[in-house]
Amino acid sequence: MIIGKTDLGEFPVLLAPLEDITDSAFRNICRMHGADMVYTEFVSSEALVRSAVKSSNKMLFDNTERPVGIQIFGNNADAMKNAAILAAENNPELIDINFGCPVRKVAMKGAGAALLQNIPLMVAITGEVVKAVSLPVTVKTRIGWDENSKVIVDVAERLQDVGIQAITIHGRTRAQMYAGVADWTLIGEVKNNPRMKKPVIGNGDIDSGPKALEMFSQFGVDAIMIGRAAIGNPWIFNDIKTFLQNRRINPLPDLSERVSVCLTHLNLAIEKKGEYKGIIEMRKHYAGYFKGLPGFKKVRMDILTQKSYIEIKNILNILISGNSFGNH
Repeated sequence: MIIGKTDLGEFPVLLAPLEDITDSAFRNICRMHGADMVYTEFVSSEALVRSAVKSSNKMLFDNTERPVGIQIFGNNADAMKNAAILAAENNPELIDINFGCPVRKVAMKGAGAALLQNIPLMVAITGEVVKAVSLPVTVKTRIGWDENSKVIVDVAERLQDVGIQAITIHGRTRAQMYAGVADWTLIGEVKNNPRMKKPVIGNGDIDSGPKALEMFSQFGVDAIMIGRAAIGNPWIFNDIKTFLQNRRINPLPDLSERVSVCLTHLNLAIEKKGEYKGIIEMRKHYAGYFKGLPGFKKVRMDILTQKSYIEIKNILNILISGNSFGNH
């Protein structure tokens, strides 16, 4: 799959943009473990044009993260255009527009998935962003607002007509949030629509190599995007690629490897945000890194009370010496 000048190879596996998750530290970890492309957390266009420091910082990335996309959201065409220009100054591989976020604080302000209720405005915003920057512009969205308005086949065509270079589709409506099962049939309809010439990326419920192969084979998508299944599990990218290439399932990482990667992640978080903030923001990842470990709930509670890297490292090293997780 090629987007602009970026060749992501055959059957690429991408890290989805996730608010409060896909910061620079996590993007680096996922790239180390096979993610073919990563995205920033979504950035508010209104905040960017007001020069909000927190939002501007979300756009910063290291060259080790490339290829990387900066994702922006908003419901005002002028603000989105100006935000795209600001984002482009960071020289990512592409600018992605978020038309899919279902959370109340975004959708109730008319942004994210809410634009699925106002397709003309969605198309207008996209056209303005495309005209404003020389970088490729892509879109991430959902199949519709609710069960009665699954409009994605028409929407994808209209967005292509105003210049997007790829579209990512999450197989749920906004009304579903993250519940139920993702419907890939409509993603397949978009991909197999003879009018669609740009890459179609599928997203939703992919958590293993066999599941990824099923989606590539059954629906013909150009790439897949992994979101929640990557939290605390950066190995998923290499696991999927190993299965796609060799039909082989990688063994689960043992406890020593889990601790090593977790500490690398924590180190990166501290390096980029300082010890206090890095430790606080790392807390959401521990449950994923040690999922299934007998007795980890108590250990996790101990970790969550610690305020220094050394204390956390000591707890995790004690965990290695006293547990056989992953070896049976």
